[in-house]
Amino acid sequence: MGNRSWLYAGAAIVLLLVVTALFASALAPYDPLAQNLDQDLRASSREHWLGTDKLGRDILSRTIYGGRVSLLVGLSTVTLSLIVGVAVGSLAGYFGGWIDQLLMRAIDILMGFPGILLAIAFTAVLGPGLDHVVLALCLIGWTGYARLVRGEILSLRERDFIQAARSLGCPPQLIVLRHLLPNILAPLMIQATFGLAAAIVAEGSLSFLGLGVEPPTSSWGSMLNDGRQFLLVAPHLTTYPGLALMLTVFALNLVGDGLQDRLEQRSR
Repeated sequence: MGNRSWLYAGAAIVLLLVVTALFASALAPYDPLAQNLDQDLRASSREHWLGTDKLGRDILSRTIYGGRVSLLVGLSTVTLSLIVGVAVGSLAGYFGGWIDQLLMRAIDILMGFPGILLAIAFTAVLGPGLDHVVLALCLIGWTGYARLVRGEILSLRERDFIQAARSLGCPPQLIVLRHLLPNILAPLMIQATFGLAAAIVAEGSLSFLGLGVEPPTSSWGSMLNDGRQFLLVAPHLTTYPGLALMLTVFALNLVGDGLQDRLEQRSR
């Protein structure tokens, strides 16, 4: 199977997950919050294809709605990180000098701390919640984009077309927006794809620790946490959300690897 086929396969899986999340209310057979204690810890059946949890809630419905939460957190985190990272990286790369030194040293300090530990500390102080999770994951998430943008701009700012734009009197912000950023969209897309996968895993980790979305909202991480005490008697509680998380990250990595291979082939 060629690299292009893997790229298409990953993109198809991601598209399927996005469609499922967007139309979760139509695709989910039950209300993910509806409890039925008479049907608790049931295995797969005709009524509940993936079984039920300790409160009798449908696992399939909760897995579908959990995908909506994971994708929302991932996309929000990547979007905010991109905005901050592109702004900081553009300033450092284009102007250089003391601005570059100041911003890069600040990034080095932030990157000296493990990102997941900072996110855990941040959410532990502010409490669980979707907005707190996104802010926690953006604390360091933007630094990778900033370093990438800064490096790319450093390699482009002395090119002839940039010098020509300067000689014509184009202001710096116009040069960055119209001439520099369009030329670094491809590596940014690749970085964002891997960043999306990392954000989904981080959200699952925070939810598993009880620092993610607040119950009873379904999240793959919180479903794994709820099911770990029933691993021997009801393994389906952790199997299906774990598979959904693994499949999502696997598909995003396939897309990222495929885009990276195509970019390298084009550069050759």
